[in-house]
Amino acid sequence: MKKIAYLTVIGILPALLTLSQPALKHSPADFDTYRAGIAHGKLDTVTYNSKTVDSKRRAVVYLPPGYTAKKTYPVLYLLHGIGGDEFEWLNQGTPQVILDNLYADKKLEPMIVVLPNGRAMKDDRATGNIMAPDKVAAFATFEHDLLDDLIPFIQKKYPVYTDREHRALAGLSMGGGQSLNFGLGNLDKFAWVGGFSSAPNTKKPEELLPDPDAAKSKLKLLWISCGDHDGLMSFSKRTHDYLEQKNVPHIFNVEPGIHDFKVWKNDLYLFSQFLFKPVDIDKYNMMISGGPASTNIRGSKYPFIQPDHRVLFRVKAPDAQKVQVDLGKKYDMVKDTAGYWTATTDSIGEGFHYYSLIIDGVATTDPSSQTFYGMGRMASGIEIPFDGGDYYALKNVPHGDIRIKTYFSTVTKSWRRLFIYTPPGYDASQVKYPALYILHGGGEDETGWATQGKTNMIMDNLIAAGQAKPMLVVMPDANFGGGFGEAGLKTFANEIKQCIIPFIEKNYRVNRTPQGRALAGLSMGGLNTLYTGIYNTDTFSYLGVFSSGWILPVQNSIADTQYDFMKKNAAKINSSLKAFWIAMGGKEDIAYKNCQVMLGKLDEMKIKHTYYEYPGGHTWPVWRNDLYKFAPILFK
Repeated sequence: MKKIAYLTVIGILPALLTLSQPALKHSPADFDTYRAGIAHGKLDTVTYNSKTVDSKRRAVVYLPPGYTAKKTYPVLYLLHGIGGDEFEWLNQGTPQVILDNLYADKKLEPMIVVLPNGRAMKDDRATGNIMAPDKVAAFATFEHDLLDDLIPFIQKKYPVYTDREHRALAGLSMGGGQSLNFGLGNLDKFAWVGGFSSAPNTKKPEELLPDPDAAKSKLKLLWISCGDHDGLMSFSKRTHDYLEQKNVPHIFNVEPGIHDFKVWKNDLYLFSQFLFKPVDIDKYNMMISGGPASTNIRGSKYPFIQPDHRVLFRVKAPDAQKVQVDLGKKYDMVKDTAGYWTATTDSIGEGFHYYSLIIDGVATTDPSSQTFYGMGRMASGIEIPFDGGDYYALKNVPHGDIRIKTYFSTVTKSWRRLFIYTPPGYDASQVKYPALYILHGGGEDETGWATQGKTNMIMDNLIAAGQAKPMLVVMPDANFGGGFGEAGLKTFANEIKQCIIPFIEKNYRVNRTPQGRALAGLSMGGLNTLYTGIYNTDTFSYLGVFSSGWILPVQNSIADTQYDFMKKNAAKINSSLKAFWIAMGGKEDIAYKNCQVMLGKLDEMKIKHTYYEYPGGHTWPVWRNDLYKFAPILFK
């Protein structure tokens, strides 16, 4: 037996971050420490002709490690404060060190960073009275210098993109105000805007964004941040409040600190990781300050997930005598004078969970939540954010389709439904694709893998990364009655052979050989996979059994009969199956003991198989991961 040790969340996180935004609210301790053993960027000091102020002006330019004129780069313009100049960031913020380290950790898109002097006047040094009216006015004049002189110069001198989607503007203090004023005032020029501890030069929110809808459609990221003990917090907070009121997506990052570079270096570390890649603002906001669950119905604030994953539930039931939240553990809710019941849970594990409200003894769904078929009925569901869930996140990659089809079953003499994932480009291709038939668990149905399982997102991302072959994924209804007896197992075996596979192979371009078919399932679906797959290795060349194993002693006779068959046919099974992949959700998985007994039997009979564990119990986070790990094995 080949064993694969499970990977903890900590173990997989660095790899995921190469494609995602920061999963930390604050930078690590050594983020700004110079590293000798890595590739380093280069600093240029350039002089450009400013028609705006009729003089030569200077800027510092950071070129990333491996810079080459043969590649085109996006640009971040990074501005200083009222007492600084083009060297302030270098002298106090060491951006070149921070960025070098981020590149070494594969957390950053290659970009050129321009550090200009934001005091646009002939004598632009930070000398004398820096608050003098002409010097303060020069910070506003810099808008024209930036747009009309500096950006054209950079575009002429360096191989940079010239569109707004590849241009970012950010700054600290006075430069933060400039960034918000100029960036939001020129949405045709900037798609990424960041204000760090923005100063009183920041325009009032109504002036910054008179047309919130334009900002919603054009901004890739609007970042506002400030230290929690910064005397200028009010300027950031009023902008944040306005954006909240107008439903403009943005990140408001409040961090420990005052008005100094400890805060601003952390801002650069976090902000830069978002740039020039797909951004999930809701996910990051959930991590740093909590928010409504993504599984809530539109506009519902509750359930509200706090950053530590405790969940606040709220429901109105003025006439009820007792209300509880049932998440496996029951939480008593408390009623207020308006008839609202509330409760806050313990910290809930990451991923998807079914739950119910129990109102005067009756289990029901939460009117604020989406519902899912699970637990043998419609139930509410809640998705707890997962730092390691990048593999099922919606990304800017080609997307396949989920198709819903109805077919007539000659086995049950009834109409039945199944879901089918077709890979990107299916309709435009003439390729015959392999097919994975994947089964839900007990108390669920054909919607399970398509909704709770996020099959389409997992497959889209794997295919885009070249980690899995493009394939169809067929998700049928595996409910046929009979409980865990052999009748139900036998009925499903007949159904998939006589009805489901023929329907798919008649209506879709698929490989019709055993080498082009895989069968997998979770829990009850794993039992169906064992029963159907082992007895039909001339139909399926790949089997995946997730969180399953013959239930003892209830299924003793079924198991014994199959083990006897496997013992007599071990050579044929081993030669026919290209993969027999068995996975568990760790020792907390309710099927763990039954599975271990089965694994022992397989070893005894010398049946080739691979075993994999991923901690999390008998839950959808585990099964999503199983699909993520199983799909790349198939059809290679």
